[in-house]
Amino acid sequence: QVQLAESGGDLAQPGGSLKLSCAASGIDLNDFEVGWFRQAPGKEREGISCITDRGDRVRYHDSIRGRFLVFRDDSASEVYLQMNDLKPEDTAVYFCATRCDLFEGGDYYSRYYGAAKTHWGKGTQVTVSS
Repeated sequence: QVQLAESGGDLAQPGGSLKLSCAASGIDLNDFEVGWFRQAPGKEREGISCITDRGDRVRYHDSIRGRFLVFRDDSASEVYLQMNDLKPEDTAVYFCATRCDLFEGGDYYSRYYGAAKTHWGKGTQVTVSS
């Protein structure tokens, strides 16, 4: 059974940092581009980043560019979201998935492997508040 699991969500102060992890069982994340998504209260889920399977290209939504960093550890088959300079508007449930959908600047990017290979984690809560 394939499972993705996010971890690292917590309560943070504005200006603080958190590091989220995305790990998988049943598949090798190194075989996929991996997207990070978030869903804020009362809003739709939105894609915020996408890293290639090789980790040589990362796309960022404008709302996180320059503050968040996505990278992967191939040996551990994990993907990370380093979140810096957190703002209250970053409060959301964060998800990772074996798919990508986001706007980077004015360009839309999507990577879809088909329904059978699309897996989502259950999400991890990030709350930014003083």
